[in-house]
Amino acid sequence: MTGPTEDPPLEIHPASAPDYMQVPQMRDLQLGRLQSTVRRAYLHVELYRQRMDERNVSPEDMRTLDDVTRLPFTVKADLRDSYPFGLFASPLQEVVRLHASSGTTGKPIVVAYTQHDLAVWTDAMVRTLAACGLGCGDIIQNAYGYGLFTGGLGAHYGAEALGATVIPISGGNSDRQIMVMKDFKVTAICCTPTYFLHLLDRASEMGVDVRELPLRVGVFGAEPWSDSLRRHIENAGGIKAYDIYGLSDGSSPFREPRKAR
Repeated sequence: MTGPTEDPPLEIHPASAPDYMQVPQMRDLQLGRLQSTVRRAYLHVELYRQRMDERNVSPEDMRTLDDVTRLPFTVKADLRDSYPFGLFASPLQEVVRLHASSGTTGKPIVVAYTQHDLAVWTDAMVRTLAACGLGCGDIIQNAYGYGLFTGGLGAHYGAEALGATVIPISGGNSDRQIMVMKDFKVTAICCTPTYFLHLLDRASEMGVDVRELPLRVGVFGAEPWSDSLRRHIENAGGIKAYDIYGLSDGSSPFREPRKAR
């Protein structure tokens, strides 16, 4: 007679280790990074130095995490008014890549990356994809746009570093997207949630039932979406849908606060 069946041990990807850090160690890490970021912004970005001086705040005043409330906010207009390079804290000689927003409401927001920035970005994407249950052996169809938009290359390098097989298909050409999804036995797709809805509709018109494909995970972002839309996507696509947080504005040292709903 055998004993009670035990649940299999939880498999944690090594990249996810920081997500299980003990709270005291995490807060020490956060404080060190806050102090480093504030010091760097103060020394190298005139706008932040001016605003901190106006508030009589210096980098040395960041003694605890609560001191973040003493810092000035960065608002959307600051990012546009500083176009193109006004908020850079590194000289252009150290910048290896530039990305920018679409600029549909005015001047685009320009974001610069050093080699170290790209390594940090890749690590963050590895952790993100691992948290979605993806890993070596998955085939990821990356339908985010490549180019000045940050989504395509960010997801691409993260998926490669994860050890997954990446299909850099970019956006558009829906019939080809569905053909690749079916023929390449894709297990995960990265795109906007509304584009995946379009792919579901087009697949139905082509006689393809996405729920019968190996596809099991959707990593969606680049636009807001609701829990009801998530449930619809999961039911219609037979997948698990995850929201991926990311935006060009997030690269600013100080961010505009979210407005209360």
